[in-house]
Amino acid sequence: MSEPTEKAGTTAPPPYTFTADESLDPWNISAPEWLTQHQSPLDGLAVGAVVFDPQGRILLVQRAAHDSMPNKWEIPGGGADDTDLTVLHAAARELWEESGLVARRFTHIVTEGPGSELGHVFPNRNCTKHFCRFVFATEVESCAVVTLDPNEHQDYLWATEDEVRAQMVGDRSIEITQRVMHAVLLEGFRLRRERLA
Repeated sequence: MSEPTEKAGTTAPPPYTFTADESLDPWNISAPEWLTQHQSPLDGLAVGAVVFDPQGRILLVQRAAHDSMPNKWEIPGGGADDTDLTVLHAAARELWEESGLVARRFTHIVTEGPGSELGHVFPNRNCTKHFCRFVFATEVESCAVVTLDPNEHQDYLWATEDEVRAQMVGDRSIEITQRVMHAVLLEGFRLRRERLA
C-alpha cells in the first residue's frame, strides 16, 4: 500500500483491513455495544495506538500549542465514535487521522503496567463527562511517512525506552501529557520485550 502524501485529515482514510489477535475480541464490537454490555455509566470510550518502528522506537506525537495540554507528547488516539464499526476500528481511524499510519494488526492491549485495570477512566476538560481509554499495540503497514493533522498535533518523533523514561530526546525535552500516559508507554516497551523474548 502506498504512503499517504497529504495531511491525514484531508484525504479519505484507506479501507480498514486490519486483523486482530483473538485476545482483543472484547473490543471487536462498537463503543455503544461495549458500554451496554458492561452496563457502564461512562459517557464514552477513547482509544490509543502504541506503534513501534523497526528499530524498536515508539511513536509520539506532540499536541498542538493551541490545544489542551499544549506542546506535550502522547500516542495517537482519541474518542471512539458511535459510527465506528468496532472499538478497534476507532483505534485504526484515530491512528490514521493523527499520524497517517495504516493499522495492519492489533496484537494486544497495553495497560499502565502489571496488575493494572484494563482501561483508564478520565474526565473531559470541564469534568462533566467520563470516558475509559483502551490502548492497543498496533502493527502498521509502514512507518516511513508520518503525516500529522495540524489542528491536533504539531510534531512527532520516534523515541527509545530510555528517552521516554527520561522524557528527553538528545537535548530536547519531551514532556509526556500525564503520568498514566508515561506508564502506558513504558508498559508498551516491557510487553514488546516480553513478546520478543
